Amino acid sequence: MSTVWASELSTELKRRMYKNWYASKKKAFSKYCTKKDDQANNENRVKRFCTTVRALCHTQVHLQKHLRTKKAHLMEIQVNGGTIAEKVDFVKGFFEKELKVDQVFSNGECLDVVGVTKGKGFTGVTKRWGVRKLPRKTHRGLRKVGCIGAWHPSKVSYTIPRAGQSGYHHRTETNKKIYRIGQGERHGVQNNASTDNDLTQKNITPMGGFPHYGIVRDDYLMLKGCCIGTKKRTLCLRKSLMPVTRRRLNEEVKLKYIDTTSKFGHGRFQTSAEKAKFYGRDTA
Repeated sequence: MSTVWASELSTELKRRMYKNWYASKKKAFSKYCTKKDDQANNENRVKRFCTTVRALCHTQVHLQKHLRTKKAHLMEIQVNGGTIAEKVDFVKGFFEKELKVDQVFSNGECLDVVGVTKGKGFTGVTKRWGVRKLPRKTHRGLRKVGCIGAWHPSKVSYTIPRAGQSGYHHRTETNKKIYRIGQGERHGVQNNASTDNDLTQKNITPMGGFPHYGIVRDDYLMLKGCCIGTKKRTLCLRKSLMPVTRRRLNEEVKLKYIDTTSKFGHGRFQTSAEKAKFYGRDTA
């Protein structure tokens, strides 16, 4: 029906509106903040006629120093609960504000992870579908499907494994349990990896940083298991759609120890101070 924008929009969001930021005149939304009457009219139209309200949220890529992109990731998030006027006022209250992960999720909760898997390019049927290799003396190759269908109907069914694109697929992993939600160094927290059983003063970043990622400076989320995609690839976290029925997902988990040794080799020390103490170096 209509869209209501915040008065001040960040540069990383404006970059998303342009194909070439440097060659442009950078005039996006420059006159929008002066049209207060249009904003009020659009807001009243939404409250009067709309049945669904969605919030436009974007990421803060400037906080991630290791990312090459400078454009923010933009996403629509539907707002549920309450009347249309309450939804509009709720979303408007978040204009120009940061939405933290602990405001959406909590410890011990299950969530769904939506993302894109690692790309593997054009692969054969053995790697792509896991079909069995043919015997050793087979003519014209082993890593094939022996029979791709009957004479009639004279076509190849969609259920027959064929070679093609493997990986780089949109996938959703359901019911991933949250083990811990921690604050980052950017908020002044210097001890976000300690537990009740391990009182060592240390941060969640292992020694030397995470491989192919770096240092975690912002709020973090610790999930059980692995996540799809490569390092630095954007993931979408949402509330679980399927009910959690497994007992192990509903039981309370208490972390006793978080390993922060180096992940580049055979890690031995938890912190730099522990390593310096072992080698007898002065840490002052």
